[in-house]
Amino acid sequence: MASAAEQMAANLSWGALGKATDLRQRIFFTIGLLIVYRLGTYIPVPGIDGTALRQFMDDAGAGIGGILNMFTGGAISRMGIFALGIMPYISASIIVQLMSAMVPKLEQLKKEGDAGRKKINQYTRFGTVFLATFQAWGIAVSLEAGDLATDPGLFFRLACVITLVGGTMFLMWLGEQITARGIGNGISLIIFVGILAEVPAALAQFFSQGRSGAISPAVIIFVLVMVVAVIAFVVFMERALRKIHIQYPRRQVGMKVYDGGSSHLPVKVNPAGVIPAIFASSLLLLPTTLATFSGNQTGPVMSTILAYFGPGQPLYLLFFAAMIVFFAYFYTANVAFKTEDVAENLKNQNGFIPGIRPGKKTQDYLDYVVNRILVLGSAYLAFVCLLPEIIRNELAIPFYFGGTSVLIVVSVTMDTINQVQSHLLAHQYEGLIEKSQLRGRKRTGSKAPTRR
Repeated sequence: MASAAEQMAANLSWGALGKATDLRQRIFFTIGLLIVYRLGTYIPVPGIDGTALRQFMDDAGAGIGGILNMFTGGAISRMGIFALGIMPYISASIIVQLMSAMVPKLEQLKKEGDAGRKKINQYTRFGTVFLATFQAWGIAVSLEAGDLATDPGLFFRLACVITLVGGTMFLMWLGEQITARGIGNGISLIIFVGILAEVPAALAQFFSQGRSGAISPAVIIFVLVMVVAVIAFVVFMERALRKIHIQYPRRQVGMKVYDGGSSHLPVKVNPAGVIPAIFASSLLLLPTTLATFSGNQTGPVMSTILAYFGPGQPLYLLFFAAMIVFFAYFYTANVAFKTEDVAENLKNQNGFIPGIRPGKKTQDYLDYVVNRILVLGSAYLAFVCLLPEIIRNELAIPFYFGGTSVLIVVSVTMDTINQVQSHLLAHQYEGLIEKSQLRGRKRTGSKAPTRR
């Protein structure tokens, strides 16, 4: 039988959005900051030759205009102040999280509550500045090598680095403000909006190729059907769970004896989410970014790397899949689902898995279950990320359709909808509590007991 909370959630109406004032304010606040982000992608970095940049991007549109624009919302094709996007912050946060699982000092900070969390956030910001500075300096040098700067020199490099690093830090601040005062995860929403902003132009280019006869109607229909099928598959896999039965023993509180209850421990098929795909993509995009702007000035080492690890190349696909599988296992074991902590929490709550002893035996059983689940989860991630890459190269699709982009869009959409429903449910609970209090006041006000 469904609980009262489940019945309430099932009967939840989106018409209640008009009554939830706080939720409306959060949504408008989020939309406003996302508009600020989109406007910033059109503000160019000082010292860029706009005419030469447009000509260069038209020639290199198939590469840079596809892969990198999907993650920067088109800012890198216009060399806007947000050209680096939020990727340096994501890379820094992932590195800090992975290091906190390996370095005892950082692991101790995670257990210190808010003070430790603030310290880890500070380390993440320092890492963001370092990574953004490194990438911005590489882009500035590459822009000079590609003859895209109006006045090349040290001043241009410093101005470019300061502008791009400042844009990344401002985006990081925007994301934190959206998370704290808006709705949804701010960093994820920034990437989400950047990806969606490039979809209409990509689709228009795709359909124009179909009208001109460069792409057959069968290919267009196949691609559209595949997109719908991949989205449905991602939704199904992201909601898939493996439920582990948990039993709680009978306990006595004072003179009362409470019967033992049962529950379940949900383990997602993909506990790491989109983190493995994002981290693998960010590592593979760096040489592409530097080589694209440097044009023909790439050295022999960079030329060899691009020849074997360029988008669509067999080694690129193999390395991409290997990194996705590695980070899926590593991130799950050290950050997303630490079996040691889960087993310890179950032991402290007097919970146990039927037939499994608490403590080390429970941890070993959870390791066994999670490792088997991750075989399917990591294969799913690799399949979704590699399938569009292969089809795009085989069918010569003119726009970039990546599995990572689909994962991000679907995951962020599901997470944001869940948060909106949670706010609506909380608002409905508050309304019921207020009504019960008002009824209680009316009753006590009409027949107030007299004190003797």
